[in-house]
Amino acid sequence: MSFSVDKETNPIKVYYNSACPVCKAGIENQKSKMEGCSVEWKDIHSNPGFATEIYSEIEQVRERLHVVDEQGQTYIGFDAFLIIWQHSPGEKWKAALLGLPIIKQLGRIAYNQFAAMLYKWNKAKKHW
Repeated sequence: MSFSVDKETNPIKVYYNSACPVCKAGIENQKSKMEGCSVEWKDIHSNPGFATEIYSEIEQVRERLHVVDEQGQTYIGFDAFLIIWQHSPGEKWKAALLGLPIIKQLGRIAYNQFAAMLYKWNKAKKHW
């Protein structure tokens, strides 16, 4: 028996933290680029229970963006951005370029360093 995934009935799901002003601005910008796309935006600050949907702790989602693709695979951090860009009109090129092996590895390193720094800054500012 073959099984095909209908992208219309299985949107990607983006788990983010709107309590972080940098994250909120980035997500709002991305939402405007993806109007009409099949995406569920899940703000864990407004609804902390969303973190349980991806079997994650809320602090992990506060620190790094999480995305679940149409097949139910979870991507975190830089890889999550690649999935978003793959589904965003006009940004597929970005996913293709930044998804190249060496560039992807450098992107992961840069993202992880930035995310850790941003997380500490948000905690110090008591954004949550």
